[in-house]
Amino acid sequence: MTPQKKDYWLVGTQFLLFILFFLPVSAHYSSPEVLKYSGLATFILGLIVVFTSLFNLDKSLTAYPTPKVGGELITTGFYRLVRHPIYSGLIFAFLGFAIYRESWFKILVSLILALLFHFKTQYEEQKLTEKYSQYPDYKKKTGKFFPKLL
Repeated sequence: MTPQKKDYWLVGTQFLLFILFFLPVSAHYSSPEVLKYSGLATFILGLIVVFTSLFNLDKSLTAYPTPKVGGELITTGFYRLVRHPIYSGLIFAFLGFAIYRESWFKILVSLILALLFHFKTQYEEQKLTEKYSQYPDYKKKTGKFFPKLL
């Protein structure tokens, strides 16, 4: 598969999962209020991470895993802590909303989306390493989706 086709396939699959997530599927459960509202807080936190990270990328932002021509490696803001904060934020937002809505279906789609992000980042990091000589050092210092603790 050519790199361009792989970009389209990964992004297309991601948006298909976004659409599936918002389908009105009835697969609900009941949870304690504290869990439900913790999900809402996680959703809001995820959205903050996503939008802040989008802002941090500025002119380097692209919808595809292949780095933008003329873009630069961003290592500030949330990118100082994790390599893929947009994906982290989306995982938090989708999973948090699924918990808030008490939907097994939405939780399942969120987990599949997280799995897709795992594979998408493998491809993306290969492309980032090819483009930016400093990427391997940056990769050693930062976590993929969550900050490194040690």
